[in-house]
Amino acid sequence: MSRFIDYPNVAPKGFQAQAGLEQYVRNSGLELSLRELVKTRVSQLNGCAFCIDMHTKDARAEGETEQRLYLLSAWREAPCYTPRERAALAWAEVLTLVAHQHPTEALQSELAQHFDEKEIVDLTWCIVAINGWNRISIGCNTPAGSYQPGQYDR
Repeated sequence: MSRFIDYPNVAPKGFQAQAGLEQYVRNSGLELSLRELVKTRVSQLNGCAFCIDMHTKDARAEGETEQRLYLLSAWREAPCYTPRERAALAWAEVLTLVAHQHPTEALQSELAQHFDEKEIVDLTWCIVAINGWNRISIGCNTPAGSYQPGQYDR
């Protein structure tokens, strides 16, 4: 598959706006390992091969284990994730699939046990950002497989 549209060059201001959100998330203070798990899981839900390739490679380059990456699609049944990671993954799933269900008070309460308000907002921006990247990558047929860890400034 070849790229349908070279979106960064066709609409550079839109690309720069999305990149600006990504830069905010990178500098938010949320740990890189958590961000990569969330980005990978959201990309799995959305079926974005390019982003799955990118974020699993970046996660591995930062020391994430293969086992945790392999088990990510079944994280609820896997004992290797921390309570903080579990809360973030649940939040990522419900916001990504928001058309099917909205966050419950129980989920919000669980999230608040592991994140302060600023972290919840920053985590939400992270989820918004990766959903945006997934949609532009899928819509423009960004090919997967050739990404190298750190290719884009993390």
